[in-house]
Amino acid sequence: MSFGMTKGVVVSGIEGTVVDVEVSVGQGLPRVIISGMPDTAISQSPNRLRSAMIQSELAFPDTRLTINLAPASLPKAGAGLDLAIGVAVLAATRQVGPAEAAGVMHIGELGMDGTVRPVQGVLPACLAALEAGQREVIVPTANAAEAALVWGLRIHPVRSLSDVVAFHRVRAEGRTLDLPWPEPADDDVEAPPSDDMRDVVGQYEARTALEVAAAGGHNVSLIGPPGAGKTLLASRLPGILPPLTREEAMAVTSIQSVMGVFRGGPLVEKPPFVAPHHGTTMPALIGGGPGRPRPGAVTQAHAGVLFLDEAPEFRREVLDSLRQPLERGSVTIARSEQVVRYPCRFQLVLASNPCPCGHYIGRGAACTCTSKARRTYLKRLSGPLLDRIDVHLQVNAVTRSDLAAGPGEASASVADRVLEVRERSAARWAPLGHRLNAQVPGAVLRSSPWALEAGDIAVLDQALDTGSLTLRGYDRILRLAWTLCDLRGANRPTREDVFTALTLREGHPES
Repeated sequence: MSFGMTKGVVVSGIEGTVVDVEVSVGQGLPRVIISGMPDTAISQSPNRLRSAMIQSELAFPDTRLTINLAPASLPKAGAGLDLAIGVAVLAATRQVGPAEAAGVMHIGELGMDGTVRPVQGVLPACLAALEAGQREVIVPTANAAEAALVWGLRIHPVRSLSDVVAFHRVRAEGRTLDLPWPEPADDDVEAPPSDDMRDVVGQYEARTALEVAAAGGHNVSLIGPPGAGKTLLASRLPGILPPLTREEAMAVTSIQSVMGVFRGGPLVEKPPFVAPHHGTTMPALIGGGPGRPRPGAVTQAHAGVLFLDEAPEFRREVLDSLRQPLERGSVTIARSEQVVRYPCRFQLVLASNPCPCGHYIGRGAACTCTSKARRTYLKRLSGPLLDRIDVHLQVNAVTRSDLAAGPGEASASVADRVLEVRERSAARWAPLGHRLNAQVPGAVLRSSPWALEAGDIAVLDQALDTGSLTLRGYDRILRLAWTLCDLRGANRPTREDVFTALTLREGHPES
């Protein structure tokens, strides 16, 4: 009986787990047995491997073949273990050295012609390999640039199973085989111009409120007539946010890698902007779906902005599914065989018309909706969801005087102020493990040494006693007051900051 092993990786959510791929070649009728909770793609791996080995002029064992994927209790999915299974078989049949195969991790899908095809989730897979103590990883050539983003790993790109065999045979002779790297992407292509706040005409109050939201990481609701600039304002929010930290960039890039939309290159450093259609389903928004759970829009917007345009047109149960992710900053998708967790700490921006026709402004003379339609339209946004919004803003129609005033302040100038505020708040809350004012628990803000003077929060205490303000809303106003304080460069919020925060909070007609 012959035995061979190597290592592979499976990815669940955006976290990888190292898998020991063990192969035993024994006596008996030709048969392949795979244990260790494989999915359909892995169960079909021997079919691809047999053809790939024959096309690569290698011998596939014509006997009983037992493949074990350890840990056996972990569900395994995807074709990313193809290459690891193939190398373990080659090691068990002594077509490559067992010691050389065991010391290198292998990631990739095998084509029937012997090519090694790219797979999704290579970045989190390589991060898991590094954490497990691996130092060398063989990956498909198309995934090499992505794998190289992980510092501390030696990456070996391969195009075919023959390249892998040549690599290990040269290693067995005590020599090193340098496999060719893919050609770098053309960097001469001109990047499209980024969206700028200068494109927003007028809307001074809305621009200021958006800066406050960006500085503290607060959620925003915009309500106004069609054409007032709600969508334009929301799309400019990522442009005034600071670049992602390395930890955030690694998470965002890993999410794109798992979804198969990352094409290599440097880490994603710009905050993502995700704007799903109002007909989106709950699995598309939150994550899940049939079979292998996939990230939803909330996860794709992690460390960035999730924009829901025409928010009342979304199904109510879909909108209400946002309540838990907004509080926890993560989504847990449970299946009978596995539980997948995705990060989703994002800023939510809702945009709504005041009524179905959109013209119920002022006295509503141009509105064609019935009184019942007007009353029920914004009621589609539930109270618990609106209670999680910090800034409720009315966006008025653009006037001729706004056009005459010319362009406003550029995003770069606003972004500098936002970065300064975020650095100040991060320094203050770092001992507590937080970076943004919007992330600080209310219990902290209501206790010493951060509690405000009784006279400064008297208006909040009164609103809480009368029931017009929930405790969640109370805490969110305190967080907003700290952001306003930081924008002024002060040390502690004043009564005026609290009152301004309350005004921003109560800007929505339904709050």
